Amino acid sequence: MEVLEENEEEERREEELMKALEISDELHDIETKLSVDQVCVPSDVSDFDWSSIDISQLPSSYKTNSPREKKVLRIADHYLQQYTHLCPDRKPLFLYPVNECGVKKFVSTTVRPTLLPYTELYHWDGCASFVCDYLTMKPLKSPLTPPSSLYSPTTILKYQRGNCFDFSVLLCSMLIGAGYDAYCVNGYATQDICSLDETLEVCPLLRKPQEVPKEITKKPNKYRVKSLPDLQSKFELQQEAKKKAETEATHKNKERGEEEVMEMEKPTRDPLYGLRVHAWVLVLSGKREVPEPFFINPFTGNSHSTMDEHFLGIESVWNHKNYWVNMQDCRNGCKDLIFDLGDTVRWEIMLSETYKPLQMLLDAEEENELFDRNMDDTEDDEEEEKDTSFAMPPTWVAPIQISPRVHIYKSMEPETERVMEFYHESRVDGLQKRAENATEIKEYFVGRDDFKYFQHTEFGKRRKKICVAGTRTDTNSRPIVQMKECFHRNLEKPADEDVAERVFLITEDMIQLTYHLKDKYITASKKEFFKPTENYRKQSEIMTPEMCITYQAGSSVKDNKLLHLYKLLQELTEEEKQLKQQVRQSEAEVLNILKIRENEEADIKLTVSIYDTERNEKRRQQYEAMKNAMEDEFPVHEEQDLDYLAPFLIQIGYPEKMTKRQALRLRDDCLTDFKNRLIAKANIIQARFEKEVEELKKKNQQFQENQSQLSREEEAAFLADYSETMFRIHILALRLNREKQTAPQKYLALEEKLRKDPRLSVYLSHD
Repeated sequence: MEVLEENEEEERREEELMKALEISDELHDIETKLSVDQVCVPSDVSDFDWSSIDISQLPSSYKTNSPREKKVLRIADHYLQQYTHLCPDRKPLFLYPVNECGVKKFVSTTVRPTLLPYTELYHWDGCASFVCDYLTMKPLKSPLTPPSSLYSPTTILKYQRGNCFDFSVLLCSMLIGAGYDAYCVNGYATQDICSLDETLEVCPLLRKPQEVPKEITKKPNKYRVKSLPDLQSKFELQQEAKKKAETEATHKNKERGEEEVMEMEKPTRDPLYGLRVHAWVLVLSGKREVPEPFFINPFTGNSHSTMDEHFLGIESVWNHKNYWVNMQDCRNGCKDLIFDLGDTVRWEIMLSETYKPLQMLLDAEEENELFDRNMDDTEDDEEEEKDTSFAMPPTWVAPIQISPRVHIYKSMEPETERVMEFYHESRVDGLQKRAENATEIKEYFVGRDDFKYFQHTEFGKRRKKICVAGTRTDTNSRPIVQMKECFHRNLEKPADEDVAERVFLITEDMIQLTYHLKDKYITASKKEFFKPTENYRKQSEIMTPEMCITYQAGSSVKDNKLLHLYKLLQELTEEEKQLKQQVRQSEAEVLNILKIRENEEADIKLTVSIYDTERNEKRRQQYEAMKNAMEDEFPVHEEQDLDYLAPFLIQIGYPEKMTKRQALRLRDDCLTDFKNRLIAKANIIQARFEKEVEELKKKNQQFQENQSQLSREEEAAFLADYSETMFRIHILALRLNREKQTAPQKYLALEEKLRKDPRLSVYLSHD
C-alpha cells in the first residue's frame, strides 16, 4: 500500500510540474504567429497596382472582339465542354483569360510573332536572357491555379513585370518571330522553379569549365639528342609527394564537408509537390537547326532537357496558330512525354486542320450524350461545333517594339542619361523624380506651397574644357540656356494673375509669363519681359513700355503702370538668380548620390539571415553572449559538485541515524524545493517572453499609425529594431521550450539520485 501511495504521489508531482511549466495556449499562438508573420511593412515600396494602369490609349482591338475572335471563343467554349465531359478528373483548361481591358481573349491570339531588329535577339538564348533580365518576376496569386488574366506583351514590356505566363507569351512571340518552332506551356513544376529559388544553384561565376585533355602524339625520332640524366633529389621528390598527398586529403575533406552542408541544406518535402502551376516555353526540333526538343524557363533564361525532373507535368501547349491538350500520362513528370503534336492520340488539337468534325473522335454513346446536352444551342453554334477547321484569327496585340533605350548601359558617370526617384514626403522641396541627360534636367514636385510641379532646365555646350587631375568632372559648369517652371492653379488668386508657366530665356535676356486660363476663355494672359542691357542700366533705371509686351485675355487696354511692371521685373530677376543656384545645387546633389553609389558598389556586403548563426558572425556572437548571460543568471553546476540534501540535513541537525519517516520527509522536501526552482526559472523566462511580445505589439502599432510620416531612415531603424526584438523572442521561446522538455528529466534524475543516495537508500530500498 505504501509503495502504491508513493507511486501515486510521484505521478501527481510530475503532473503538477508539467502543468506549471506548460506554455499557455495564448502565448503559444503568439509565438507561432510571430514566427511565420512578417511586420506589416510593404516589401516593395514601388509595388505595382495593375488596376491603375492607363488603358485609354490602347487600340480598339484590346477593348473589343472581332467576329472571328467571337467565333473562336465559342469554339473554345464547346471544346472545353467536351474536354470536361471526357476528362472530369482533370483541371479546367487555360483557354480565354481576360486581358488588361477586362475582355476575354483566346490565348493563341495573345501570341504576337515578332522579329526585333537586334542581332542579340536572333538566337533563342539572347531572347531568353532579355526576357528574364528586363522583366521583374511576380508570383502567381494562387500557386495551384493559372491566372485569371493574361495581359498583352506590349503592356508587359511597358511596365516591365509579370508572372510566368506573361514571361512565356512574350518569349514565345520573340522565338516564333526569330524562326523557332516555339510553344507556350501550361504545366506543373517544382517549388524552386516556380518561385525562382536559386539558393542551391552554383554561382555561374564559380563554375569551372570542363578541362578536356589534349592528346599529343609524337613520332619517335631516331636522330634525337639523348636527354640528360635526372639529377633531382629523390628525398625532395618524396617530400613534394607527401605535401601533395596532404593537400589532396585536405581538399577531399573540404569537399566532403561541403557535400554534408549541401545535404543539410536540401529543402524539405514540398506539401504542394506536383500541384504548383507554372508556365514555360517548349522549342521543338526542326526549325533553326534545333536537334531535339527542349524547355526554356522564362524566369532564368536557362534551357532544360524535356526529361528534367523539375518539370512535373503538362496540361496544354499553344502557339499563334492552334491549341493542344496533352493526353499522355504525367505520373513520371515529362520524362516519358512524346512531343509529336501531330499524334492525335497523345495530343488533342482544338482547331482541326481537316474538315473532319471533332466529335467523330468520340464514341457513339458520348456523341449522343453531347448531342442531347446541346439540343438547345443555336444553329450557328452547332455548325461551329461540327466544323473546327476554322483558322485562328489574327492577333489582337499591337506590334511589339523595343527601343534602343533597352540596350543602353547606365554608367555612373555624371551628365549621362538617368532617372532618380525620391520620397517626396521626406524632402523639404517635395522633389519626386529627377530625369537627367547631357543637355537637360527635368524635375517633378509634389505638394509644394508655391504650387510648382515641374521644372525643366536646358544646358548649352561648354566653350572650353578644363580638366583637373584627381577630379571627376570639369571645373566649369554647363551653361544654362533656359529654365522653365510649371505651376498648378492657386484658387486664392484670379486666373489672370496666377502664373501657370514661367520661362527664363538666359541667352536671350527674356522672361516669359503665361497665366492660367479664365473661365470660358480659350487663350491665356501673357507677359514678356526684355531685361535691360548693361549700358541701359548705367544710363537710367526707368523702365520703358518697349521692355514689356503684355497680352490681357478679354481686354484690349494695355497696362501702362510701368512702376508695377518694373517691380515685377526686379522680382523675376532675383528669382532667376535663386533658380540658378537651385539648379547648381541639383547638379551637386546628383554628383553626391553617384559618389555614394560608387562607394556602395565598391564595398558590397552580403546580407545573411539573422537566424543563420553559422554564417552570420554578428548574430552568433549575440547569441553566445545572451546564452552566457542566461547561464550566469541560472548557473548549472555539475551534479557531482552539489549535495542536494545538505540544506535539509542542517535543519534536522545531521543525525547519525534517521527514521524512515525522516528519510521520506527529507526526500519529499528536496524534490519539492527542486520543483519550485524549476518552476521559478520557467516563470522568469516566460515573463520576459511576454514582455518582449507586448513591446513588439506596441512598436508595430506605433509604426502602423505613423507609417506615412516616417522617413526612409526611420523606417530602416524600425526594421532593425524589429529584427532585434524578434531575435530575442526567438531565443526566449527556445529556452522556454527547452525548460519544458528537460524539466521532467531533471526531476526524475534527481529522484533516482536520491533513491541511490547511501544516506537514504537504506530506508528507500524496499520501495
